[in-house]
Amino acid sequence: MNKMELTSALQSLKLNEIPAAWVDAVWDLEFTESKPLDDPIEDELMATGDQVFSNMYQSLLAHANDQQSADTDKASQSIWAMLMENGASVKTLVATLSFFVLAGKAKVANIQQRVNGLHAASLYLLLLGIPGSIANKVLHEILLDTCLDMTSHCWPQDSGKKRKKDNLKSSQAEGKRSKPHHKDATQMEVEEDEEDEEELHFSGQDLMRMRDAVVLLVQSILRLLQTFPLNKRPQSASSCTQIFSKLLYFEPAIGQLTFSAGQDFTKLRSVPEMAFYGLQLLYSPKHGDQKESLRRIFHRLLYVILMMNKGNRSKPTLLIPSQAILAIRNQAIHFVLHIVDELKEPAMPFLQILLQHICFQMVEKSEFRTHGAQAVGMLTSQMESTDYSCFVKWLLNFSRHSKMVCRLFSVDVVMVLLEHPERRTEECEDLELARFLPHKFLIQSLLFARRMDHSPTVQGHALACLAQCLELPSFNATRAVHDLFSTTGTQTMLEGETTEGNLSSQQAQKTYRTLPFRTVEISSTDSSGCDAKENLALLLRRVQDSKTNVRRSSLQALKGLLKHEVIPMNWENLAMLSERCRDPAVSVKKKALQCVGELLAAKPECSMVQKAWLQGVLPAVVDTENSVQEKALEALDQVLLSQIKLYSVSRHLDASQRLTWDLLGLLCNECQGLSQYFSQAFTIWSKQNKFTQTFINNLISHMEADHAAGAWLLLSKVVASSPRLPYSKILDAWDSMVSSKDIHVTTCCHILCVMGDIATHLNEDTKYRIVDDLMSWLKTFTLPLEVISAAVETLYQFGSSEDVKQTQAFLNQHCGELVSVCEAYLANIMLSENGAENLNEELMVKHLHTLGVASLHCPARVGKRTVLLVESVLTTHSDKFTDCQEELPASLPLSQFKANSLPTRVRAHGVITLGKLCLQHEELVQKYLPVFARELEVGTEVAVRNNVVVIMCDLCVRYTNMVDHYVPNISICLRDTEGVVREQTLIMLTNLLQEEFVKWKGSLFFRFMVALVDPVPAIASLCEYCLLHRLLKKNPEMFSQHFIECIFHLNSYSKHKSYNKFPQSEREKVLFSIKGAQHREKRFRIYRFLLEHFTDAQRFNITIKINHTVLACFADKELPLDADGAEILSETFNILSLKEMKLQAISVPAGEEPEEENVATMAKAVLQAAQKKVVSQVQKKAFIENTVPLIISLKSLLEQKHSPVLRDLMAYLQVTMQDYSSEVKDFFSGDEQLATEVEFALKTAEKDREMEEQMDKCSLAGDKTPIAQDSVPSSPVRSRPLIPFSFATPQPPCPHPLSARRAHTDRRVYVSSRQGEHAKSKSTILERTVMPKGAVNDRAISTPKGVSVNLTFDEAVSAIFSDQGTNLDRETSVVHVRSPEQEAGLRQWNVQSPLHKKKSTKV
Repeated sequence: MNKMELTSALQSLKLNEIPAAWVDAVWDLEFTESKPLDDPIEDELMATGDQVFSNMYQSLLAHANDQQSADTDKASQSIWAMLMENGASVKTLVATLSFFVLAGKAKVANIQQRVNGLHAASLYLLLLGIPGSIANKVLHEILLDTCLDMTSHCWPQDSGKKRKKDNLKSSQAEGKRSKPHHKDATQMEVEEDEEDEEELHFSGQDLMRMRDAVVLLVQSILRLLQTFPLNKRPQSASSCTQIFSKLLYFEPAIGQLTFSAGQDFTKLRSVPEMAFYGLQLLYSPKHGDQKESLRRIFHRLLYVILMMNKGNRSKPTLLIPSQAILAIRNQAIHFVLHIVDELKEPAMPFLQILLQHICFQMVEKSEFRTHGAQAVGMLTSQMESTDYSCFVKWLLNFSRHSKMVCRLFSVDVVMVLLEHPERRTEECEDLELARFLPHKFLIQSLLFARRMDHSPTVQGHALACLAQCLELPSFNATRAVHDLFSTTGTQTMLEGETTEGNLSSQQAQKTYRTLPFRTVEISSTDSSGCDAKENLALLLRRVQDSKTNVRRSSLQALKGLLKHEVIPMNWENLAMLSERCRDPAVSVKKKALQCVGELLAAKPECSMVQKAWLQGVLPAVVDTENSVQEKALEALDQVLLSQIKLYSVSRHLDASQRLTWDLLGLLCNECQGLSQYFSQAFTIWSKQNKFTQTFINNLISHMEADHAAGAWLLLSKVVASSPRLPYSKILDAWDSMVSSKDIHVTTCCHILCVMGDIATHLNEDTKYRIVDDLMSWLKTFTLPLEVISAAVETLYQFGSSEDVKQTQAFLNQHCGELVSVCEAYLANIMLSENGAENLNEELMVKHLHTLGVASLHCPARVGKRTVLLVESVLTTHSDKFTDCQEELPASLPLSQFKANSLPTRVRAHGVITLGKLCLQHEELVQKYLPVFARELEVGTEVAVRNNVVVIMCDLCVRYTNMVDHYVPNISICLRDTEGVVREQTLIMLTNLLQEEFVKWKGSLFFRFMVALVDPVPAIASLCEYCLLHRLLKKNPEMFSQHFIECIFHLNSYSKHKSYNKFPQSEREKVLFSIKGAQHREKRFRIYRFLLEHFTDAQRFNITIKINHTVLACFADKELPLDADGAEILSETFNILSLKEMKLQAISVPAGEEPEEENVATMAKAVLQAAQKKVVSQVQKKAFIENTVPLIISLKSLLEQKHSPVLRDLMAYLQVTMQDYSSEVKDFFSGDEQLATEVEFALKTAEKDREMEEQMDKCSLAGDKTPIAQDSVPSSPVRSRPLIPFSFATPQPPCPHPLSARRAHTDRRVYVSSRQGEHAKSKSTILERTVMPKGAVNDRAISTPKGVSVNLTFDEAVSAIFSDQGTNLDRETSVVHVRSPEQEAGLRQWNVQSPLHKKKSTKV
């Protein structure tokens, strides 16, 4: 039956009718392109249905199965003989099958052609697997590869034309961006084919037909691999590996995959399952060296695990991590684990390589890093402890790689490894490797070490993960974090562990080597407390870091340490959290709010945490960012409002309610200063109708509880927007308070506020009674000052009505009565001979305060006698009372009158009262402003001067034009001897400048500049905040407008015709002078501060302006080059040399470049490169045209006068010309001597810099321990060029203490061996180090003469991602020396550096 079917199928193919010439032509073309047949024959062949192929396939398959049970030679002869009997030569059959294969491979092929092509490929593979196929010349390598890869050609791809064009653009962007892309003929043809392909649409039935044909083809490949060895055809084995890896994405797998070796592949239900089975077949020994097979398979699965698409020669591209892609990735991971479990030792080295390449080829995107770290965790979970410790050792070096993404991913991997159960050190036979097993090593040596990383991204991520470690269930993990910050307990080594014996043998100070990074000095005393303090101090500095993500992550770490009581819960640590709630960055503010909220939830009973929460959340209510404001309001609502429940004496408060009332209690006592923010929150809530009648009733029920103060606080905020209140209970509380002798100030003020708000709802009789109570209460003068102010305000609310005249009459009556009482008291004290001697200070202050607040409501009741009485509090001049018409001498200060015996506190309150009287009377302002100004100048009492500043600034708001003349007198207080006066003046002037009551006129700006260098750091910081966050936003040009004048003013130079010409007294000049060498650091702090906040346009313009207004004046001799002029010119050159003066567009940006590439980042890079080029050309042109002529002229002038400023000029040229070192002669073509000197200076500076770097390295050369390579035995580091296919261990730089690469990843400062000089270690790439001519004698470490030492520089990582074998020499930091056998015969090296000798001879 099978023979008849085969014969029928062969006849359907019309093999006898196919011309022999066509067959020969097809074979001659090596099956690379389709050869057209005669039209009739081609039409007949194209009409062949898939049933014919199916019948032929089944017949050949039956013969192939029969030969397994029959004699092999006989069976094979019958198959090939049967073909000959039917007149079908093997050559013709293969050519015919290739016709269908090539037709189905075409992009424009229809459904039938594709199905026929797949069936023809299956037939060819089946024929190839039958014994005798080689002898009958069935095998052809090109046709075999084509048939194997038919699936990728026939199955329609998901990506359409648009995505293809996007990919095309992306590939163009990855190449040379400078040249426009021109379409060649091949590309145009491809695009036409794509357009034709778009017209093909396949129905669901068509796709099912193709899918069945694909399944048949895959089964044919599997059948071929079972019978046809590929050990002599590595290219075909590689193709099969690649094809099976692609088929993993063909369709979703059905059910849970099992990878048993003995299963029947015909029963497998999905193509991915068959693909995994095929990969299993490929690593069997009959298909070649098992190690190479495993290398190929793991290489392809690497990109499946990384969720990347890897083409033949293209760079891997990222896939969208959908559910299907993640499922395939998980299946690939389980398949790798199955191989390792099955093969054990042979597969383990390749698992190490796979893990290392997962780490090395990871991208920066967080989603991919998360999945990649999980993959590493799953793969390492099945490792033996020895292999696991080898990987951790490799990971340690990998965590110090120069690429930021590598260091970032190492942190992710550590966090995943910490989630796994800790391995016991006893499980590892190698004691050296056993130290890599504990979680403590992962946390302290890998994770915590990244806190000093050069990249802010890595720093932030490491600190955030450190906080997460405290949440891990592992006790040892949390204890490791405790050891880092705990000041008690056993000593903790941050970089590794050492045995107890090593330390016990050294009692004095000693040095031992923990890691290749550095040597750590350990004294005999316990230094763990010192280390812990340093770590905590470092974390607190990171909270204030300049980078946003570092601050955000540091806050999370700090919160975790506080939450788990790793560090003390003191106010210094808590204040860091609350202060960051006012951070300039929105994301940091939100993170800080979240942290204080979580800490409050964890420690609700801690009063310091409660206070920190209030100080962090409440100010955020008025934040300019709406999202921050909403987050703060949400937190307040959740913690405060929502916990107001009905109070009952018999029912205890739960924890949440107790927290609410504790917080409200703090607001009533320690945190009263936050009440204005709290009021703003209620203003917002009132608009949202948040206060229901139920809330009010619940709140009223707490009025008689122990925590009634908090209830009155809330009630005072909500009463104005409440629908209805139980007035009787409020009046009862009022009566109780009035009759009580024990008055709580805050509660009393809140009750008065509530009474004032409900005044309109009370009847007249009740109002009269309350007013009488208020008046009698105020006349006792026993109330605290805050209560007096609140009582007068409540009195005003009870008297206010729609009729203004009626309201004013009420106020004149009642407030006027208070003024009269106070006036009588003052007269009794001030006019009697012994009045001051029997003075009650407290009572006097209360009368003055009452007079001040009451007079604001009844200015008509304030007479001249009242004013003179208040004035007499400040000075004794009783003669004035005999003649009230005599005017007070305005030119004399208050303190110049006859000495006054009144206490300072009384005089300070007298100043405030006098200021309130002036607010209502303009003639008093004119009279007393000169007096106030003079008091600021000569007054000796701090409180009086402070209050005078407040008064004058308040008067400036109402009488702006009158006070404007006295702004210099106010600003002079910025240099007051007392810090409190300087701070008050700074705040008040900032408010006036913000509201534009005061302008930047005269010397005001420069006085603010001097405040920037205030001896009190808090005041200097406040000044910086006021300038940057309050004033600069209003006037962005403020800094650049005043910069040049700053140079002249700060140096007290007044010889310039335009600058520093505003009038100042000698006292003012002396007070604000910071001229001279002793104040140079202060001046340059100011210059740097201003320049740091310049835009590039402002930097460019200010440079040109300095040329015209400073350098040109000296060059043209408009300004004399005397001692003062030389100082100005020297300082100008030093300012021009500052790095802050350099344009940011052409300077190297801080931090690292993005690791991953996409369209946005590439476009941004191109734009930045173009911008840099344009700006550089403009700056170069401006320098040549404007600066160079002036420099040449000034150099000649300075040489004539033998001026020391010439040194500063040359230093400026040296800094400026670093970017144009090759164009010096072009720049200074007008002065060849100057050009030669600049070139010489640049070369000398470069030599000095190189020598300094070598000296730094020599000074650290104390440890010559060879660096071990962390490579597995099967993949040693090779110095020969990489072969086209390379899957080897990526070797990250193994840092040596001598290696300067550490400076790339760690911010550490080394002290140079030369006394007084400090130099930062800089990165050095060994491959690019060129030894200059004649430098042989200047080697840092000399080798014995006559001895040849082999030094080879090898790749730091293998080029797995480049099929072309790219040599990544740029990552090299490994130096290979001779073997120990070769080194045995070498003489001892001379470790004394000739550079040290050379330097000592120069001294």
